[in-house]
Amino acid sequence: MRNYIAFFSMICLLMSCSTNNEADLLLYNGTIYTVDSAFSTAEAVAVKDGKIIATGTKEALLKEFNAKQQVDLEGKFLYPGFIDAHAHFYRYGLGLRECDLVGTESWSEILQRLDVYAKSIPTGEWIIGRGWDQNDWQEKEFPFNDSLNTRFPDNPVILTRVDGHAAIVNNYALQKAGITAATKLVGGDVILKNGNPTGVLIDNAIDLVGSIIPNANEAQAKEALLKAQANCFAAGLTTIDDCGLDFDQVEHIEAAYKSGELKMRLYVMLSDAKKNYDYIFKRGMIKTDWLNVRSFKVYADGALGSRGACLLQPYSDRANHHGFLLSNPAHFDSVAAVIYQNKFQMCTHAIGDSGNRTILNIYGKYLKEKNDLRWRIEHSQVVNQNDFNLFGTYSIIPSVQPTHATSDMYWAEQRLGKERVKGAYAFNDLMKQNNWIPLGTDFPVEDIDPIKTFYAAVFRKDAKGWPADGYQMENALSRKDALRGMTIWAARSNFEEQEKGSIEKGKLADFVLLDTDLMNAGFEEILKTKVLKTICGGEVVYERKK
Repeated sequence: MRNYIAFFSMICLLMSCSTNNEADLLLYNGTIYTVDSAFSTAEAVAVKDGKIIATGTKEALLKEFNAKQQVDLEGKFLYPGFIDAHAHFYRYGLGLRECDLVGTESWSEILQRLDVYAKSIPTGEWIIGRGWDQNDWQEKEFPFNDSLNTRFPDNPVILTRVDGHAAIVNNYALQKAGITAATKLVGGDVILKNGNPTGVLIDNAIDLVGSIIPNANEAQAKEALLKAQANCFAAGLTTIDDCGLDFDQVEHIEAAYKSGELKMRLYVMLSDAKKNYDYIFKRGMIKTDWLNVRSFKVYADGALGSRGACLLQPYSDRANHHGFLLSNPAHFDSVAAVIYQNKFQMCTHAIGDSGNRTILNIYGKYLKEKNDLRWRIEHSQVVNQNDFNLFGTYSIIPSVQPTHATSDMYWAEQRLGKERVKGAYAFNDLMKQNNWIPLGTDFPVEDIDPIKTFYAAVFRKDAKGWPADGYQMENALSRKDALRGMTIWAARSNFEEQEKGSIEKGKLADFVLLDTDLMNAGFEEILKTKVLKTICGGEVVYERKK
């Protein structure tokens, strides 16, 4: 009997050794940048139930796992799914239905595009366009609305600048919004000429028009979300921080998740509005594998391109003009108090050195010392040399967008002067304050492509390779840190580093397969990179056609 038991035990042991573990997906024969703490590489990764169950060599994992699906990576390069730490996903999707003004080189080109676009817009309906930048034109001043009034007398028109901080509207829209020469407001401006509105609106003045444009219904919202998702998956993105939504838009997002069609993971920052505070404090933080709502987006100032960013000293190219804060400092303080009390995350847009200083000091009042609340300053674009240390002192996270540097480098010195510009787009100096930094694009202000984020962070050149030596290269990031900023550090800024951002056992199976080795390719090859596959939760959500 004893011999029989020993024989039976030996057979069971042999059977267990020869039986492979089950996996849903096995990716092998590639260079896998895990972006773990050691920045190690692997040859293969196994996935089950949407999560990573093992990484290792090709030989070991092929032997260990019996996978339902095996994918030969053919020597290509696998990375954690890219995370955009600052974007406007919902707004981008809605904008795909509007007149695209990105890349226009003159006001006359805008009018030509509008003439074509407006043919499909019924009388009385809104004509909406976005994406112009007067800094790209030969005549770099804001145009007035005379041509809009002549061409479109029976439709309200609003054309928003690429950064969303300036707009041109026609008289029809001004009248609908009740805007006159006497309109005054904090944090915004109605530009006049000879005592009359020109149609140019800056910052908070835009909201007077935006507030009367009909909101998207659930069907329109779903269409926008799915179109945005398709484009973002094609770019290798698997998580996006959507900065500044209202609670009803979050409910549209939840409806799209319930239908099973929305598969993009979203980290949503609610806009600074009483209705949003009331809603989320009553409901509580929202956290699933797909949706995370635990933060608020606040706006300190405007943008540098429209001279709305708030500066400590006047603009170098406009005498006696400092820009402005979009609210009184007392408002930011009161918001910080309620967010701190309710243990939410505060994320504040700050561009100018005065805007950044104001928010840094208010954050410091509540944070007091090093902490793990991960309050963020979005953009952190122009920082006074005396203020960089405050990021480290209070563990404040600078959330930056590298392509802003390469978009603005042609004219930033004109706005700021030679000395002040040294504290602008200072990604490396900012990164050193806490030894990590999340990266994003701010799309649709910039292109959605995260490869351009990597290129701008590391090489700080435009697509033509200018400037040859790079722009303010003392503040370039290393390749490893740029990739971390698009993956594990972006996840960390969202309190999600334990579930995504690296290719490690137990984390979500979110990957992007590229044809290019970002760690070793020459700068001229980086922008040629092609996304071959995007995988979210173990599911292939994008595959490039051969």
